[in-house]
Amino acid sequence: MGGYEERILVTGAAGQIGSELTLELRRRYGAENVIAGVHKKMPKEIIESGPYERIDTTDISGIRACVEKHNITTIYHLVSILSAAGEKNSNLAWHVNMTSLKNVLDVMRERKEKGYTAKVFWPSSIAAFGPDAPKDNTPQDTVMHPTTIYGVTKVSGELLCNYYWLKYGVDVRSVRYPGLISSMTHPGGGTSDYAVEVFYEAIKNGHYTFFVRADTVLPMMYMPDAIRATIMLMDADEDALSTRLSYNLAAMSFSAGELAEEVKKHIPGFSYDFRPDERQGIADSWPRIIDDSYARKDWGWKEKFKLKEMVSDMIKKLEPSLKFS
Repeated sequence: MGGYEERILVTGAAGQIGSELTLELRRRYGAENVIAGVHKKMPKEIIESGPYERIDTTDISGIRACVEKHNITTIYHLVSILSAAGEKNSNLAWHVNMTSLKNVLDVMRERKEKGYTAKVFWPSSIAAFGPDAPKDNTPQDTVMHPTTIYGVTKVSGELLCNYYWLKYGVDVRSVRYPGLISSMTHPGGGTSDYAVEVFYEAIKNGHYTFFVRADTVLPMMYMPDAIRATIMLMDADEDALSTRLSYNLAAMSFSAGELAEEVKKHIPGFSYDFRPDERQGIADSWPRIIDDSYARKDWGWKEKFKLKEMVSDMIKKLEPSLKFS
């Protein structure tokens, strides 16, 4: 691809995005060309499908050693403390989210200066916007005053990535992910976790208590679409990109109540209620509907899954393993 052999490192390869992205990248580029960077958890599918390295991304020497050992050309840097978890330990969230990103950027800047290919993908989030941004059709460029430490690290990260592109020519690309829904991994401390938890509880126990109000609307995306969008952006022609901050990315927006009713169509005995907790305030500070027209225009983004198709596919994938567990 692009006249060179793609050698990829995925940091956070055991996480919600990383576990599926790593497997897809291995399918596309060959297992031997995709190194899974893991810290503690070691998913069986990741270990058995290709090479891996234990990496603490807050230690730049470990990243540098891995990049040099494997002649890495591209890093998908996915290590992050998520929104709800970050509010419980803001110092840890800042340290992990910001130190690890700067380490990755510095290592790839060094590679660039030595004449090597140096590309980076880093995920931002709708958490970057905050309560002052327009809630509906939130534009690509608007006021960004987040009120969570997670959101603060995302805005800071976007600016840092843009700086490394402008100052050092590191080919950094990013999207603002909406809430992500995955059938492969359990929730990891995010505010949109209810959109995943509901499937597990509906199938196993027939009941779920949402931790947000029924009328809570957030932008969401099914993981297969998120993986496809990520690779589409990284494959896009450099000249087509109109921003190096982070692209808005969207697929669907629905309320917690609408999600519950769609799940109930597949599991007729399913019951649910709503007991908002501290995560409601975070959800209320985020956009409801995202304008991702830049991504659609610049690199041809278009989702495949809406609410109905996503719910059907999630239940089809989860039901066989959960129903009798």
